[in-house]
Amino acid sequence: MKKTMQAIVKARPEHDGFEIQEVAMPEIGADDVLVKMSKTAICGTDVHIYEWNDWAARIIKTPMIIGHEFVGRVEAVGANVTNVKPGMLVSGEGHIVCGQCRNCIVGIQHLCAKTVGVGVNRAGIFAEYASIPTSNIWICDEKIPEEVICCFDPLGNAVHTALSFDLVGEDVLVTGAGPIGIMSVAVCKHVGARNIVVTDINDYRLDMAKKMGATKTINVTKEKIADCYDELNIKEGFDVGLEMSGATAGYNDMINHMCHGGKIGLLGLIPKDCMINWDKVIHGGLTIKGIYGREMYGTWYKMSAMLQSGLDIGDIITHKFHYKDYQKGFEAMLSGQSGKVVLNWS
Repeated sequence: MKKTMQAIVKARPEHDGFEIQEVAMPEIGADDVLVKMSKTAICGTDVHIYEWNDWAARIIKTPMIIGHEFVGRVEAVGANVTNVKPGMLVSGEGHIVCGQCRNCIVGIQHLCAKTVGVGVNRAGIFAEYASIPTSNIWICDEKIPEEVICCFDPLGNAVHTALSFDLVGEDVLVTGAGPIGIMSVAVCKHVGARNIVVTDINDYRLDMAKKMGATKTINVTKEKIADCYDELNIKEGFDVGLEMSGATAGYNDMINHMCHGGKIGLLGLIPKDCMINWDKVIHGGLTIKGIYGREMYGTWYKMSAMLQSGLDIGDIITHKFHYKDYQKGFEAMLSGQSGKVVLNWS
């Protein structure tokens, strides 16, 4: 087996600071799986690390191999691994949990307070090979395109958020047309939402949301959300809200347009100083649920089953590059004129 491999490394604590380096092959323990990467996708988290914002400067220890969205083939397995075999097509959960806390023991591992992030708190998968605990490996359906599988992580965020509430026949407001927001549109449509309205300030992304099944898209710098009520026969506001923007304005738009008893899934990372009208939350009987990651592993099963039964997210993938051209991938992400960006490792 090779002794070294190529990897995209955050080498320096500064803007960009990325390098392709020759690094040691990862070691695998008795309960680990060695995956040979086929394709990886760039996440917003990776962009934060690239830009070296306050969060990245506080959390990331350089040098660090980054990345956590992937698909690949099993190259080797540890001595205790019996359910995964070399050659299998796999992806994997990017949150590694302790397995011993109360939440892990009772089966809600996605709420583990000791979660370790792949490509954030430990070596990532923007490399020719990566070592992943077998408990985090997801064996994939060979009929699903690899470029779609490598987006399972963000698709899982969309699925977890959307399926937190009953959507059948409901009117849904999605604030924020980033890749996860757009994928949530496809999920809502697939499971039977009545109307899906998407807001943003980026017309390129709003066009993508329309192609993915949005009933109505609204650029909030040009139109008001309430103006669509008559057109869509919405009487009292939205039944379900999916907050994907991470923007104070987007969150307030949602609060102001929910029906009484409405339910909100909050995935976007709202600023700490965000102010909302709590009277509308309390007197309107709104339910607000914070979403982090994916349910282990109910979300993985649900998104696989939906893809097998007709869910199509292929249009969200707009750019593909060889990993050596990763800079072009990050430039596309930063331009705001992209969906998901995939890096090829073969």
